Amino acid sequence: MKTIITLLALTLGASAACAKTTVLTADRMIDVENGKLITNAVVVMEDNTIVAAGTKRSVTIPADSDVMELGDYTLMPGLMDMHVHLTSDATKHGYKRLADSLPRVTLTGVKHAEATLMAGFTTVRNVGAPGFADVALRDAINDGDIQGPRMFVSGPSLGVTGGHCDNNLLPYEFHTVSEGVADGPWAVREIVRRNIKYGATVIKFCGTGGVLSKGTKVGVQQYTFEEMQALVDEAHMRGLTVATHAHGTSGIKTAIKAGVDSVEHVSLLDEEGIELALEHGTYFSMDIYVTEYILSEGEKAGILEESLAKERIVGKRQRENFQKAVKAGVKMVFGSDAGVYPHGDNGKQFARMVRFGMTPMQAIQAATIHPATLLKQQETLGSISAGKKADIVGVKGNPLDDISLLENVGLVVKDGHIVKSVAM
Repeated sequence: MKTIITLLALTLGASAACAKTTVLTADRMIDVENGKLITNAVVVMEDNTIVAAGTKRSVTIPADSDVMELGDYTLMPGLMDMHVHLTSDATKHGYKRLADSLPRVTLTGVKHAEATLMAGFTTVRNVGAPGFADVALRDAINDGDIQGPRMFVSGPSLGVTGGHCDNNLLPYEFHTVSEGVADGPWAVREIVRRNIKYGATVIKFCGTGGVLSKGTKVGVQQYTFEEMQALVDEAHMRGLTVATHAHGTSGIKTAIKAGVDSVEHVSLLDEEGIELALEHGTYFSMDIYVTEYILSEGEKAGILEESLAKERIVGKRQRENFQKAVKAGVKMVFGSDAGVYPHGDNGKQFARMVRFGMTPMQAIQAATIHPATLLKQQETLGSISAGKKADIVGVKGNPLDDISLLENVGLVVKDGHIVKSVAM
């Protein structure tokens, strides 16, 4: 017995000795939990975990650790985008998307996953993908087969017959129905269960019409309160959060009353909708950059004129309502809708968030600690704190002075691995 205990102690000691310690030092670090800038920053990582973070005076740098001195850099938690479609190609919209097979869009997702990670987004919520392609992508990343962000995935988005989450491009004789279509309270419960069965970790449904869907009106509600309530209840009972696509006023308010965790787009918002969000603690994810891409590049990419006309109406309203929601104190998360516009350009939205009402600190918090809380991952993600995952990004200069610096992230660390290194 003594021999076994001795061998075990030696094994554990050897394992501890093999733990890799990496230290990052920089002129600045953003404390997103307290909304503060820390100068002369030090972060100590052991394997995939942050073990210490603070100033050079408060943190002791372990002997024999690998030290990366960044100088005029600002360290932040890994960025989090709560609305992406990694398997979608921004250069292919409308009828062009009918030409791509499920294996093809899955492989496209591999390229987009890497581009997203290199842009500094170490965690994403993928809210809609055909054939559970996002599940396969997530699993390949987790297994180390490909590079990409940590993924929370929905599988196929849920929606009503003929709604935004259905395929309305083809005539009746093709009998085309998207795989997320379900009508009625028991049908939506069943399809939530199916998505969970095949690997979904969040549920996403379409609560109103959309800009990029053929034949739907942006402001019109899809799903009744009873259907939304059943869907949300089923997901929450299984421990999953729920996101709803909702542009229209009625759909936004009905979804909040039904208990959704976040509302996406939120274009045609009114004062009652803001009050409901504050009352229920609902998060808004408002993609206020994407309108620029749709209106400048959309026609070339295949976006239908019908959709371009809808965007001309809702884009301006959405930005106005973003300002109102921020001023009122609604909880906000960063959601870009990358996939409608090119992956890797996610960071361009930060400047618009600041232009339309947020402080730079608020914009950074919307892409770090707030998404972590929305996903119920705040114990492990969202800030540079001891005990959390070593997901860290660095930018040259101070993004609190110039938020556009986040469009060019120089350092990316995910799970303690430096996946994009600063040229020293």
